[in-house]
Amino acid sequence: MKTWKRNIRTVIPYIPGEQPRQIGMIKLNTNENPYGPAPGVETAIKNMDADDLRLYPDPAADILISALADYYQLEKDQVFVGVGSDDVLAMCFLTFFNSDKPILFPDITYSFYDVWAELFRIPYEYQPLDQNFEIVKEDYYKVNGGIILANPNAPTGVVQSLESIEDIIRHNQDVIVIIDEAYIDFGGTSALALTQKYENLLVVQTFSKSRSMAGLRIGYALGNKNLIKYLNDVKFSFNSYTMNRPALELGAETLKDDAYFKETTGKIIATRERVKKELKELGFSFADSKANFIFATHKKYAARDLFETLKIKKIYVRYFNKARIDNYLRISIGTDEEMDALLTFLKKYMKE
Repeated sequence: MKTWKRNIRTVIPYIPGEQPRQIGMIKLNTNENPYGPAPGVETAIKNMDADDLRLYPDPAADILISALADYYQLEKDQVFVGVGSDDVLAMCFLTFFNSDKPILFPDITYSFYDVWAELFRIPYEYQPLDQNFEIVKEDYYKVNGGIILANPNAPTGVVQSLESIEDIIRHNQDVIVIIDEAYIDFGGTSALALTQKYENLLVVQTFSKSRSMAGLRIGYALGNKNLIKYLNDVKFSFNSYTMNRPALELGAETLKDDAYFKETTGKIIATRERVKKELKELGFSFADSKANFIFATHKKYAARDLFETLKIKKIYVRYFNKARIDNYLRISIGTDEEMDALLTFLKKYMKE
């Protein structure tokens, strides 16, 4: 090995879902919202002045932080924003997980967690989900350097009760606990209220799913003022201008239309529940998803074969070639028409 190669930080990277660009495709593989952003966002885009792009954005992100603080009835110094929840979570790992003790998270969860741990040289341990893909809360009672849990979990869609989440926090008040709520708007109860009770708790959410703004990359953390200050100290030591001007303005704009937000999330929930029933009739089994996707398996048909055949038909779903879940497909919830096309294909596939 050449000497300079010994000093390179290597890591096995996170692999995102495919982003195909095909005419007539049905894209159900990256949990995007099938409905557009709030109407006010389009109006705001038309009213933007391109000349403003020559100027740096506000490093304090005040317009967006103020809007989030008002929406959640918090103080501004209880809110941190970043370039998608991935950026926010990476900053959290870098800021709070610096113990020689391992951080804990489930063996089946968002697959960026172990990537960040490897990247930042953070020791970690997987805690196995039970046979129903449920967290075993007692596994998190042991000594650790921090905890991160996705709720609802991904890719399973399983939601933990607020009582279960609080029990884990209560047993871990000497470390930082992060609840990743990327899908909370589709089911379950947010742990946000617990941030007033536990100073070591951070709740992380995103505009990518329920707010239909994955293309703008807006994520945020809510919690104790001291934790937010620590995050900002790291952020400003890393990159002062993480949020661009359009993201700040349009993110604040979408929070104004709560009726539209509730309408579109309601549509996705209704479609999800209908598709659950139809998939069960076709012999699929799955946990009771409370996210904007269904994580399904079939005893007769191999998930990989279904995945490849669907792709030929320009219907994209997500397949994970990983232990315990390599016979499952994660199917994002699209429009009713898109889901009907998927169901029609499955019925024909099984018949033939």
